Amino acid sequence: MLRSVILAAARSSRVERLVATAPFSRDVVRRFVAGATTDDALRATRELAAGGLAVTLDHLGEDTVIPEQATAVRDEYVTLLGALSAAGLSAGADVSVKLSALGQKFDDQLAYDYAQSICRAASEVGTTVTLDMEDHTTTDSTLDILTKLRTDFPTTGAVLQAYLRRTEADCRELATAGSRVRLCKGAYKEPESVAFQSALEVDKSYVRCMNILMSGEGYPMLATHDPRLITIGADRARWFDRAPEEFEFQMLYGIRPEEHARLAGEGYTVRVYVPYGGQWYGYLMRRLAERPANLTFFARALSSKK
Repeated sequence: MLRSVILAAARSSRVERLVATAPFSRDVVRRFVAGATTDDALRATRELAAGGLAVTLDHLGEDTVIPEQATAVRDEYVTLLGALSAAGLSAGADVSVKLSALGQKFDDQLAYDYAQSICRAASEVGTTVTLDMEDHTTTDSTLDILTKLRTDFPTTGAVLQAYLRRTEADCRELATAGSRVRLCKGAYKEPESVAFQSALEVDKSYVRCMNILMSGEGYPMLATHDPRLITIGADRARWFDRAPEEFEFQMLYGIRPEEHARLAGEGYTVRVYVPYGGQWYGYLMRRLAERPANLTFFARALSSKK
């Protein structure tokens, strides 16, 4: 019930205005979003790199409805990639791209063309692109575009969501040599017909999917803050004889930074998902909806540097 309420609030412009003007909002945004500009993204990347962490940068925004918006998103990513290169930061900084921000909802070909432009810019500066996954209605389109992009840019990363019933099969398809796959739980409201509804079912699916990816020939990227799943991930890596550089953990900017440091200190690759840009509201609400207990988690995080 609470998850449904949060997701409904995420679509409400009235609630967004209330949250945006609330006294606590500035602290929330500052803690979990790098800032509004490219310079803010570079600052966060530099700070995280200094701590031995890798980064994936997400320019916030999705569901564009006109080509001009999609063009602006493409241009921002190309600018960001050039700025990362100029600052000497591109080697450890992947970019995460939502195809809906590139016009996927109204023009698949446009989204592919713009994603290809971003992949080309990333390749030129020596880094990679990962295609974020969104609600289940876009999964087939996203995977189709991924397949086409990998023809010229084989390091393009995929994201799979453990709460979808189809994901085990998708993991088997994508657990191939050189295939970068981020496994997350999922943060959109989905019907029972396509997605597991209970936290326990999602966790079990996550472990099954993790086993498939770890036993395959690709490069698993385990996106989770759950201590149990992190422990299981490290155990499965040992079980399948994966060295620390043969997979990675991914965690969100501002959440459990002490865990980022601990895992990196143990020799694991830890990549921090860094969102930036003005459209922070929908991002934060989805993070809360992903696990309603995050309401307490976020509140605690604001009062702690850990």
